Amino acid sequence: MAGQEIDALLLSVGADLPYFTGYRAMGLERLTMLVLPGKGTATLVVPAFEAPRVEARPEAFAVHPWEEAEDPVQVVADLCGPSRRLAVGDQTWSTFLLGLQERLPRTAFVTASPLTRELRMRKGPEEVELLRRAGAAVDRVVDRLDRHAFAGKSERRLAAEVAAMTVEEGHEAATFSIVASGPNGASPHHEAGDRVIGEGDAVVLDFGGRLAGYCSDTTRTFFVGEPPDRFLDAFAAVRAAQQAGVEAAAPGVPAEEVDRAARRVIAEAGYGDCFVHRTGHGIGLEEHEHPYVVEGNPERLEPGMAFSVEPGVYLPGEFGVRIEDVVVVAAAGAERLNLSSRDLHLVG
Repeated sequence: MAGQEIDALLLSVGADLPYFTGYRAMGLERLTMLVLPGKGTATLVVPAFEAPRVEARPEAFAVHPWEEAEDPVQVVADLCGPSRRLAVGDQTWSTFLLGLQERLPRTAFVTASPLTRELRMRKGPEEVELLRRAGAAVDRVVDRLDRHAFAGKSERRLAAEVAAMTVEEGHEAATFSIVASGPNGASPHHEAGDRVIGEGDAVVLDFGGRLAGYCSDTTRTFFVGEPPDRFLDAFAAVRAAQQAGVEAAAPGVPAEEVDRAARRVIAEAGYGDCFVHRTGHGIGLEEHEHPYVVEGNPERLEPGMAFSVEPGVYLPGEFGVRIEDVVVVAAAGAERLNLSSRDLHLVG
């Protein structure tokens, strides 16, 4: 903060707040904001009726509950005082930022992520262990799905069953369940609908949850019945690309080189135009966070960085294939935190 001439960090909804305080704010119209000055006491401004949810940590921050008749934006402005430069959490609602700008017209406002990302994207041993536990929990779901009936169910029903399994295997909550069957698999972020899964369908299943605050995220591709050669060829390309991406990840390697390693394999197999998204994203308190594994990101990987490696091939009107593991960079390379089989999962 001193190096960037930032007088205070202002952190509201999003993962920066629980990273610093242990408290995850609800995304409500009532303002919750941590005012973290470069010098002096940090203060968590929180609606009074939500204050009981805050675990008291007086050695780290004070709590300022505000009543319904108070103006919480003014409370924050008063705490900031005559600041020259304030860094605001990236997910702060615009209505609160605009209110602060109005009350502090001589203050410059910048985004907080250039500061906070430097801490959050390098996971400590305890964080890695939580990510490992979350990864093992979704691995157990994959193992259950190998013995689970797919045919005759709608995508929506299977998504609900996967979400229930995710919680049963130890997550506090299932955060998403993508079930994309048949031609829907060609849409990487397909929203599960009423299409009924049947014989001859490929099914891309991408799901995760939150365990002790940390996220899981895995993708496996299933097939109902006997897959045709065209599908097997695409699947083999993705399988090899995912392996190449994981093997490329190591300390000192630019993040974009991991993307290039995976993309090169898919392009050589003739599916270059069918890999339409980045190879991966960081993961931790959020499902998507720094570092991003994509062309144009020259940031060098360091031990403790955790991210997904998830190449895919998407053929419109036919099917999709994706394989995803979360990995963490260690001294010798990348450690997979998902250990379920990456082979094609044949189901009924």
